[in-house]
Amino acid sequence: MLQKARRRLRRAGVQNAGYTQANAVKLPFRSGAFDVAFLVAVLGEVPDPKACLGSIADVLRPGGLLSVAELPGDPDALTEGQLRILTQGTGLELVESVRVSRGLLASFRRQAKAPGTTAA
Repeated sequence: MLQKARRRLRRAGVQNAGYTQANAVKLPFRSGAFDVAFLVAVLGEVPDPKACLGSIADVLRPGGLLSVAELPGDPDALTEGQLRILTQGTGLELVESVRVSRGLLASFRRQAKAPGTTAA
């Protein structure tokens, strides 16, 4: 998939993209490193989708956005209800969920503070 992405972006003239292959539950980025994360048909493929979402929540800045697209015809596609359950306790809060061409696009925002913490 990385090779495919490289080819497509090169053909499109994109030069400011980076590529990293990593374990979905132990992302090699600092906490709060990203403003946005976008997953397309990923969570049904990873062994521990809840841990994956927790790892993504960690690398998102407070207020950062995660968009999850589940595609029609994907036998491992998750429902909005399943996504709600998987994001419980991760610090991700559902912002919007839209059915698109029999698929699903759900957006989550990382809460300003980690779940279970209190202000000092």
